[in-house]
Amino acid sequence: MTRRPPAKRRTTGRRRGQKNAQAAIPAAAAGAVIAVMVVHWLLAHWWLLLIAAVLVVLGGSWWWRQRMQRAEQERNRARALRYQLAQLDALSHRQFEHAIRDLMYRDGCGDALQVGGRGDLGADVKATDPLGRRWVIQCKHRRNGAQGAPVGTPELQVLNGTGRPVHKGDVVVMVTNGRITQPGRVFARQQRLHLVDRHVLASWAASSRPLWELLPALPPPHRPSQLS
Repeated sequence: MTRRPPAKRRTTGRRRGQKNAQAAIPAAAAGAVIAVMVVHWLLAHWWLLLIAAVLVVLGGSWWWRQRMQRAEQERNRARALRYQLAQLDALSHRQFEHAIRDLMYRDGCGDALQVGGRGDLGADVKATDPLGRRWVIQCKHRRNGAQGAPVGTPELQVLNGTGRPVHKGDVVVMVTNGRITQPGRVFARQQRLHLVDRHVLASWAASSRPLWELLPALPPPHRPSQLS
């Protein structure tokens, strides 16, 4: 019986790995040489690095000044914001929400945000005042102003059910360019809701006084807000 010669071990993979390792050594050496040459060149031309650093500092300073100027211009525009009742009456409901947000921003609420829309759960605007109080505002716009349908107890019940439990508001407010019914006013007092009707809205929107100076019985301030 003839024996088969033993099979030769496959060395192709091993040899290929050795060749790759041998090829990587010259590449690494070349990279190190190039790095050394770059370092020597930079040391010989240090003044170029100095010029580049000065240009970066000057460019950064110019960019920061422009940013600060734009921010100051934005604050000045916000502080100058005024609305007359006729302007507010002419808005759509969504535009009215944005107007209320802008007035809160004018008053110093740097995080004022319009959140009204489908699924808003009774909140159209949220903001934090400079004293750290969280405001939750529902807006009811009436195209016919004082002649439109008044805001009543059912709308206030929705706001009361979500303003504090869901949105964690410290100050829960109903804002309308129209009227509020007497039963609604009674309910609001009982539930510590704050009302901004057409009369209060006119005083707020056309002046520079913040809303919290126009509303009675506000909760005590928290620590000053970093967002305002």
